[in-house]
Amino acid sequence: MSQVIINVESNEITSRVFGCFDSNIKAIERAFDVRISNRRATEGDAIVIDGHEGSVALASRVINHLVTLAQNGAEITEQGVDYAISMVGEGDGEALDASFGDDCIFVTSKGKPIKAKTVGQKQYVDAIKKNTIVFGIGPAGTGKTYLAVAMAVKALRDKQVSRIILTRPAIEAGEKLGFLPGDLQSKIDPYLRPLYDALYDMMGVENYQSKMEKQIIEIAPLAYMRGRTLDDSFIILDEAQNATPEQMKMFLTRLGFNSKAVITGDLTQTDLPFGQKSGLAIATHILSDIEDIHIHQFTDKDVVRHKLVQKIILAYDKFEKKAQENAEKRRNEQKTFKKR
Repeated sequence: MSQVIINVESNEITSRVFGCFDSNIKAIERAFDVRISNRRATEGDAIVIDGHEGSVALASRVINHLVTLAQNGAEITEQGVDYAISMVGEGDGEALDASFGDDCIFVTSKGKPIKAKTVGQKQYVDAIKKNTIVFGIGPAGTGKTYLAVAMAVKALRDKQVSRIILTRPAIEAGEKLGFLPGDLQSKIDPYLRPLYDALYDMMGVENYQSKMEKQIIEIAPLAYMRGRTLDDSFIILDEAQNATPEQMKMFLTRLGFNSKAVITGDLTQTDLPFGQKSGLAIATHILSDIEDIHIHQFTDKDVVRHKLVQKIILAYDKFEKKAQENAEKRRNEQKTFKKR
């Protein structure tokens, strides 16, 4: 048996690490089969971990990570604890430690700091800082769009660009535009609503509306980008899996001087007509080896919504993989039958 003692500077930090009704600590105990308690120390608190040597080492790494988060004022969520346990358990503790610190991207109008919550998110943010064009590809809930908007607002605030341009393809997901009331702008607004919501959250409604009126911020359907050259801009193409190859080429060639572009999408949620190839899939294949273009792939581990979202994504991935295997099996059986 082994024991590790982690000194904590205050009872408040200990309380945040332990969580409501010690829920965080109970999760760590279950994951690594250890026993965790706390006691008063000469200065502050001490968290005591007892168990087998290897398990104690893993548990202490998770707790040290949570202590660092608490000291930096970051929120410790159930999902964040599960993520840390998963990373450390799979041997990725060093990547977890290196990716989290007091690295705030932006502070919203309500004073909420926006930070990367997973290793994948941190790599994505770093890629946006270093490259002119970044593709962020992955499942729903990984923060692809939200973090891109945060980086755009930060660039505008720091006067790195003079305007933000946000665009999406206006592709129906089962409905038709015609059934919506109002003029064309009213019909396409629902498709752009996630972008409005992100900007409201970060800038506040009044600041956002002021910049919209001055055309410092522009939100428009992808079709409206044709024929333009976008200089001194931070441009985000959201839901890019619904762009056709022609639209994607058109968008990428709009890039002007002193501009940056982020293209986000989920290739498993394409709403294009059956048989129509996604411009996002083709672009990432064609541009993968070009310098100053980075393609970042999110995984289910980067999902920061309700933990059920992660389980839903995994369930669909399993179902689709099984369906592909069955289809391949049927094709092989048909080939064998024809040969006979």
